[in-house]
Amino acid sequence: MDTNFKKAAIIGVGLIGGSFGLSLRKAGFSGTITGAGRKKENLEKAKDSGIIDEYFTKPEEAIKDADLILLATPVGQFPGIMESISRHIKKGSVVTDVGSVKAEVINRLDPLMPEGVSFVAGHPIAGKECSGVGAASDDLFNNARYIITPGPDTDKKAQEKIIALWRSFGSKIISMSPDEHDAVFAAVSHLPHVAAYVLVNTILDLNKDENILRQGGRGLKDMTRIAISPPVLWRDI
Repeated sequence: MDTNFKKAAIIGVGLIGGSFGLSLRKAGFSGTITGAGRKKENLEKAKDSGIIDEYFTKPEEAIKDADLILLATPVGQFPGIMESISRHIKKGSVVTDVGSVKAEVINRLDPLMPEGVSFVAGHPIAGKECSGVGAASDDLFNNARYIITPGPDTDKKAQEKIIALWRSFGSKIISMSPDEHDAVFAAVSHLPHVAAYVLVNTILDLNKDENILRQGGRGLKDMTRIAISPPVLWRDI
């Protein structure tokens, strides 16, 4: 890995954030990795698993001296997090994200970036049915697509660093405009999740007994599998 990053801070150490930390290590990153989140139990698990070196419940403490900051919380939390950390970010740092919505994120976050700090928006097309740091793996992004969505003000050098980083994970890089990304993934990802949630809720409205879902065959299971995804995450998307 040749990106010159010395310290990485992961805000939101779940499946994606945790896998990011493990992928950094696998790619040869020898610097410090810190994590920030709301639940100490989850952060302890991440530390015990070797994903992070230390953790904080306040993002502004986790990002001290970090030159790479990853936002891996639900996208609705991004603006509040940036407002709390912006004045603490070291000049020359790169902030990036893994959110599934891009245009709105860029529009909200670009104005919050302090002078000398670059924001590079991106979206790894990877995941699992299960969530949480316990499901993190160091090969989640290997052979997966990584969509980079530069805006008009995205710094070219910062963009090149993020591309090199994800390539070191084994990801296949695809560049899209933020609007193109959102149109594509609204159709092929977000709409199917909405349909799955609606189907499950409709079935339960017709029959209040949750056991009814267990009576369904393979077809129902295939159609509703993604409805077990974290509701808060998909609410924001």
